[in-house]
Amino acid sequence: MALAIYRKYRPKTLGDLIGQELIVEILQNAARKDALSHAYLFYGTRGTGKTTAARLLAKIANCEKRNSDEAFRATGEPCNECRACNEIDLGRGLDVVEIDAASNRGIDEIRALKEGIRLSPTSYKYKVFIIDEAHQLTKAAFDALLKTLEEPPAHAIFILATTEADKLPPTISSRTQRFHFKKLPVKAILQKLEMIVKEEKIKMDKDALELIASASEGSFRDAESLLEQVVSMGGDMSLENIERLLGKVDFLRINALTNHLLDKELQEAIQYINEIDEAGFNIVDLTRSLIHYLRKVLTMKVNPKIEDLYQKELTEEELKALKKHVDKVQNKDDLIKLIKSLLKAYSQMRYSPFTVVPLEVAIIESLK
Repeated sequence: MALAIYRKYRPKTLGDLIGQELIVEILQNAARKDALSHAYLFYGTRGTGKTTAARLLAKIANCEKRNSDEAFRATGEPCNECRACNEIDLGRGLDVVEIDAASNRGIDEIRALKEGIRLSPTSYKYKVFIIDEAHQLTKAAFDALLKTLEEPPAHAIFILATTEADKLPPTISSRTQRFHFKKLPVKAILQKLEMIVKEEKIKMDKDALELIASASEGSFRDAESLLEQVVSMGGDMSLENIERLLGKVDFLRINALTNHLLDKELQEAIQYINEIDEAGFNIVDLTRSLIHYLRKVLTMKVNPKIEDLYQKELTEEELKALKKHVDKVQNKDDLIKLIKSLLKAYSQMRYSPFTVVPLEVAIIESLK
């Protein structure tokens, strides 16, 4: 079986973690000083590198070259050549225990974990326990884990990873070093996708890659999985075909629809929406993307300095289009009214068999 793209191109060093520069710097400095903590909490949206960073930390803690070569230790990275690094990469490290809290969330599993913690590592310097989706542990399980975090053995490192840090008890999170993994900018995701298609010798339009990067919603893993889905279909990898495959509407259509709305071209806007609907695109996704985009138009109209932030999220063409739309806005209240109507329509259409109707009504009410 061929290796999945997201696994094949998983970062091998901390330096390969794109978009998390501050976290990388802190962890590398801790590795250089041999000052790794006994407990970490990695939190943030899905696909931003939390589990990958946990495995990299496990490699750094147990890297044989790093533990024996002081000069190499100064790099703050694993060597990716020694037995420990290779075994952990392959998921065969006996002293690196990964627990999916979504399916192993009870007190019995944590008690078994506590028993295992007492034992010294079998072949590495440290035992590393990675608890994924940690927020799904039960209260009893958290209480059992708390005692271990309070008095951890010298040979143990705990790494909790979660998408919902607010659901962890303060008594647990306060005993960890906390790192927030940010949602990744479209530009960073696009750069990695371009590297992957070059390495894999895949012919794909840049516009199509931009659509995949945008559809991933800030998740590297989602972007790589979508790319693999597209590649597995074979055939024409043009923007139009990928739109149909993913059911996503690309920026060009959002751009055209926004022009109609800001120019108050009601008939043209309704006609365009029906063309998109007839073409089989997801109208709910269209509405969500439109809301996100109009929100950018409004915030940039109110605060032009926010352009610096949007430069990280948007491509050059998208930023140019955004500026043109900002210039079109004459009355902010009209735009606020439109966004409110779209938000109401979005909440209705997710549960309606007539998804296009709430969107049409919202636009007619706003532009009439």
